[in-house]
Amino acid sequence: MAANEDQEMELEALRSIYEGDVCFRELSPVSFQYRIGESGDPKAFLIEVSWPETYPQTAPVISMDAFFNNTISSAIKQSILDKLMVEVEANLGTAMTYTLFEYAKDNKEVFMENQPVNTVTSVSNSISTGTPDVPPSKKKEKKEQLSKTQKRKLADKTDNKGELPRGWNWVDVIK
Repeated sequence: MAANEDQEMELEALRSIYEGDVCFRELSPVSFQYRIGESGDPKAFLIEVSWPETYPQTAPVISMDAFFNNTISSAIKQSILDKLMVEVEANLGTAMTYTLFEYAKDNKEVFMENQPVNTVTSVSNSISTGTPDVPPSKKKEKKEQLSKTQKRKLADKTDNKGELPRGWNWVDVIK
């Protein structure tokens, strides 16, 4: 029964630590998910930790089978799981779910350094989100095309620095 008391205490701790954290999800009282990285980050991944009945004396089940991870190569997933299992071995007998999540957060860059960024999704995202803004900004950038006579008239009005003389647009009030 002692293992279940440990689980109860760890569950309470996890709930209080990750309260309001959008990355953390309690799937059940013995199963948790944590998203490492922002939701738009192509190198973000999701870790699922489940406690067997004898946890923390025995290792938790760590999985990366979530659909969220479907763009991550299986070699990378395996390497992350291997590194997490080393942490598990070091922490056997103690509450370690928080430790595992924090370890994964601290080492996210190392874990994902060999993960090719899925350019297809990021490109399509930038296209779909950027499309409404593109046409107006292009129009603003485009300088208006002047004919030779328009340019000549403008040159006649301006001084040699291209500035209009003082008072060129004043209205003559005393007529």
